[in-house]
Amino acid sequence: MKSSNYRENVEAVQGLFQNGRVHRDAYISDEIFDIEMERLFGRAWLYVGHESQVPSTGDYITTTLAGTPVIMIRDADETVRVVVNRCAHKGAQLVFEDKGNAGRMLRCPYHAWSYKFNGALLAVSLKSGYENTGFRESEASNGLTVPGGVEVYRGFVFARLSQTGQSFVDYFGDVLSALDNMADRSPTGRLRVGKSCIRSVIRCNWKMYLENINDTVHPISTHESASATARSVGEHFAQTDPTALEQLLPFGSGYDFYTKMGARTLPNGHSILGTRFSIHSEYSDVPGYKDQLAAAHGPERAAEVLQYAPQNVVFYPSLATKGSPQVIRVLRPLAVNLTQLEVWAFQPEGAPDTMLKRGETYSRLVFSPMSVVAHDDVHLFESQQRALASAGNPWVNLQRQARADEPENSDQSFDDGNNELVMRNQYVAWRSLMTTPVTGE
Repeated sequence: MKSSNYRENVEAVQGLFQNGRVHRDAYISDEIFDIEMERLFGRAWLYVGHESQVPSTGDYITTTLAGTPVIMIRDADETVRVVVNRCAHKGAQLVFEDKGNAGRMLRCPYHAWSYKFNGALLAVSLKSGYENTGFRESEASNGLTVPGGVEVYRGFVFARLSQTGQSFVDYFGDVLSALDNMADRSPTGRLRVGKSCIRSVIRCNWKMYLENINDTVHPISTHESASATARSVGEHFAQTDPTALEQLLPFGSGYDFYTKMGARTLPNGHSILGTRFSIHSEYSDVPGYKDQLAAAHGPERAAEVLQYAPQNVVFYPSLATKGSPQVIRVLRPLAVNLTQLEVWAFQPEGAPDTMLKRGETYSRLVFSPMSVVAHDDVHLFESQQRALASAGNPWVNLQRQARADEPENSDQSFDDGNNELVMRNQYVAWRSLMTTPVTGE
């Protein structure tokens, strides 16, 4: 299969995922990556940040969505805004720090054009020089570019860059219940993000990482050394840091454990792995916490919240959450072979501080590039990226338990967590967005 001219050849793009297999060009082609940024990430709802990161007027964070630099900022009316971090004049970035406070306006450091936090143009330097020039009808007079949609759901901020596409609720559907579960782990229904995140760059395609989030077969072999180490030092950990022990030991669970955990796929590539139980289901109780939740939400809802602890919930294509231990992962694709990973832990407001500590401990143990777990995955992801570009079989196989009559883009629950349907479901969504032309194309 030739990797050129994909933009003009819809059938060629469709052929990259067929019969439960993914062609290597989906992982190594620069052209495919460019189309992904435009058609997939440009039209999907992407995670921006959490409202607790911008508590006061003028507070902002910066990040990128589909390669586009954006600012998430708190307006004077308490609204959380998202605007493109690019001056309407000559394109200079307005702010450069990861976070800060903009004061009363966004002001470009190049020529001092200034903007309201909603992106509207506030002032230009030497204003009289633009009279009778057609400036009022120009694109620059419209101010900063704003995404086609911005939604804040239970404190989580999402944006869709494209001006057209599915609504927030239609795109995510029932998977939003996972965010309800996270927020309701707080007696007040609100979360606060930790002060810092674990941020790393992996030399692999973003889809490799996203597939692995739903891969229940690899822990037994890939992380064998991590679970063996946990067992060998178990007595020491049990006395000094029992949280670390109970978070690492489940990685040694056998195939049968994952077979019985259950899974659910949803339209648009979303999924829930561990609908019955997961490696997070048996964490020790935090003294007094259950009573706090029961008093706040009622005994029935409190029990429902605490019993629901999926392995991973994927908000396709850029976010994965863990209700317990209150951790999210965010993927920011940088290039076809380069992916930035962000890991954030949360504190449920009104709950014991142990909850945040549990999430931060898990993040360091499992997702830090220097951890006893993540370095196994990163080593294999990067070896995949190198090897797929070489001669040999051009297909990545995702056919475990595939059926000829398998429904696509539908809500399906099934018992076996080892079924690679959760991965195939991602590629059904991938193929759909990749082959639907953007407006005006």
